[in-house]
Amino acid sequence: MPQLGLLHRRAWAALLGQLLRPPRVVCLGAARSHSQVAEAVLASQLKPHQEKSNFILKTPKGTRDFSPQQMAVREKILDIIVSCFKRHGAKGLDTPAFELKEMLTEKYGEDSGLIYDLKDQGGELLSLRYDLTVPFARYMAMNKLKKMKRYHVGKVWRRESPTIVQGRYREFCQCDFDIAGDFDPMIPDAECLKIICEILTGLQLGDFLIKVNDRRILDGMFAICGVPESKFRAICSSIDKLDKISWKDVRHEMVTEKGLAPEVADRIGDYVQCHGGLSLVEQMFQDPRLSQSKQALEGLGDLKLLLEYLTLFGIAEKICFDLSLARGLDYYTGVIYEAVLLQTPAPAEEEPLNVGSVAAGGRYDGLVGMFNPKGHKVPCVGLSIGVERIFSIVEQRMKTFGEKIRTTETQVFVATPQKNFLQERLKLIAELWDAGIKAELLYKNNPKLLTQLHYCENMGIPLVVIIGEQELKEGVIKLRSVATREEVAIKRENIVAEIQKRLFES
Repeated sequence: MPQLGLLHRRAWAALLGQLLRPPRVVCLGAARSHSQVAEAVLASQLKPHQEKSNFILKTPKGTRDFSPQQMAVREKILDIIVSCFKRHGAKGLDTPAFELKEMLTEKYGEDSGLIYDLKDQGGELLSLRYDLTVPFARYMAMNKLKKMKRYHVGKVWRRESPTIVQGRYREFCQCDFDIAGDFDPMIPDAECLKIICEILTGLQLGDFLIKVNDRRILDGMFAICGVPESKFRAICSSIDKLDKISWKDVRHEMVTEKGLAPEVADRIGDYVQCHGGLSLVEQMFQDPRLSQSKQALEGLGDLKLLLEYLTLFGIAEKICFDLSLARGLDYYTGVIYEAVLLQTPAPAEEEPLNVGSVAAGGRYDGLVGMFNPKGHKVPCVGLSIGVERIFSIVEQRMKTFGEKIRTTETQVFVATPQKNFLQERLKLIAELWDAGIKAELLYKNNPKLLTQLHYCENMGIPLVVIIGEQELKEGVIKLRSVATREEVAIKRENIVAEIQKRLFES
């Protein structure tokens, strides 16, 4: 046996010692001798084998995989959303998944604690983006832009407790539409609300309502009720929970946790439990206390103008002025809104799926200026569609009604009834691909015809082209409709044109 060095001999001794006594945890950082280092090294080498049986194969908490079936559904949802954005003249934009931490700091109020921070990477402190709005404002300021209408579809991350049943995740997709620029009041805001209505109607999610309010009305209300200015955002965050918990619980939070005087909380309660339409706006104009706030009157004036434009757009019946709507994000400066579904389709034996708001947004005139060294402001208004929540609803509906969806868009399948026809199939499918036709074949030299036809039926492929000895001899290709099982012989040189004609007609 070769002579071992001192370190190796002690390592072997440590290993033998471990076999004769229960294992103990050794910290490398605390090791003060060569033998302890060797023991720790051996323990670390053994540890993966000891723990392998406890390994759990799963996605991280608050995330999910999407199967091909689910991806097909998601793509249809996104197509409806993005096509609406484009119809309204928006340009596409993308930004990095992470930003410099300082770019996101102090932009989200109490929600800032939900930002995912990353480890120091090359001297930069980074964070995963929390939403798509702040990166857009950073982009506007960085490129010195004064005007832009953009849409952005991308993932964002929030370090909160996920409630999967309500479509809430730590990683999720947002679809944003924003109008940046100095325009006449409430015209871009009205278009944003019209877009939300178009998208929710197009997705056929059932009846919905869009709640609207204004941060100036909220701040004016807080001021005349006696809320200290230093507590405005904290109290706003509490009010924002009224769609989830009762006024009694919100009042308790404001008084006991945030130190608000009980009589002040009661005065707030008189307002935040009010909701209605244009008549409520007029009523608030006449309110003896609220009318004393210049800020609130400005908000009420814009809200009245907004409702007039929404009437012209034909969507006023979908809008509700709701004084409890707070939208806790710090960057909102004016009109805010949130769309909620009034009823979600569900089987008789199941509870309707409660997913909260499915779209939201508002005006944020000061955010771009926060990134500009000279503080130059660019007025902005925008909206965000909650794709994950909408997907949860559509997925439940498909499950309820047994709807099926194709996972591919294959239009034609290339088949053969005989052996040794792989080369002919490959030549034929290349012609179809080169003509822009979506086509497939089985990756086998000699597949059975019945197997090929069953595959088409299972995958929902509408057409099959069949080539065999007889077809090759006659210079034709058989074109088969999977649905009707009717077959017709088409000249080889005309097969592409015939397929394109059928696909166009369908």
